[in-house]
Order: sequence, then structure tokens, then C-alpha cells
Amino acid sequence: MPNHIPGSPLPPRGKAADARHRFGSWRGERPFWAGLFTMSAGVPILYWPYANLDLDGVPLALATTSGSGSLIIGVLLIALGLALWYRPHQRVFAGLATLLLALISFPVANFGGLFLGLVTGLVGGCLACSWAPPAPAEPPPPAPTAARSAPLPTGDSQRGD
Repeated sequence: MPNHIPGSPLPPRGKAADARHRFGSWRGERPFWAGLFTMSAGVPILYWPYANLDLDGVPLALATTSGSGSLIIGVLLIALGLALWYRPHQRVFAGLATLLLALISFPVANFGGLFLGLVTGLVGGCLACSWAPPAPAEPPPPAPTAARSAPLPTGDSQRGD
């Protein structure tokens, strides 16, 4: 912001821009989308066994004996998504565990949360395994030496003529 005085509080627009910049840099240093897909895979797997739906007075429940399996798989997927965000160096373990849990959720947890959890878990696991940390920034070029940057008197040349 060109008219911001250092040390004074930022105006609301400057605060939003600063927060957006900090979030963007935080997101770029970790497998953000892999964690988001992995956590969102756990939600439908957790939801369907415990949901009680009503279709025009007819109760519909997908509760099965695998309710505890759905609970364990859903909670683990959410925990793996958080691990991808806050422990990006464990991305390969978390990605492989996500892929395994998503595949296991198909027979255990109502077809993987009616395929929603299965598909998002597979996408999140693949993204986690394929993510690579950003390359370190290149060092800045060396500053020019004082002899080169000094202006030459008129009539002189650098070739020595």
C-alpha cells in the first residue's frame, strides 16, 4: 500500500489483502488441496450411517452394523487431512493411508459414503502422493562492485583508449 505509514494500523482493506497474502503463502507451502479433499472424504462416510432421512413420511435409514467402521474411517480421514496441512513432510504416508482407507470404505461404509467419500478420498490421496514441496528461492544476484558503478569522467573510456 503506497500511502500506508509504517507502525500505524492497517485500514480494513489492507488487513484483508494482508490476510489473503499470508493465506496464499501458507497454502503454497503444503498440500492444501490434498488435505481439503481428504477431510471432505471423511464427512459423507461419517454422515450416512447416522443420518435419519424422511421421504414423505417414510423413514429412510442407512444405518448398518458397520456404523463403527464408518466412524473410525471417517475420523481417520479427517485426521489425515489435518496432518497433510500441518505436517506436509508426512505427505506420502498420509496419501497412502488415505488411498487405503478410501478403498476400504467401499465395502465397510455404505459404498464409501455413497461414492462421495470414496471418490474424494481417492483424489485427495493421489494429490497427497504427487505433491512436491516448492523449490527454494534462488539467491539474489550479487550487487555490482563499487568500481563498476562509479561514473566515468567525460572523455575517458573503460577500454583504456
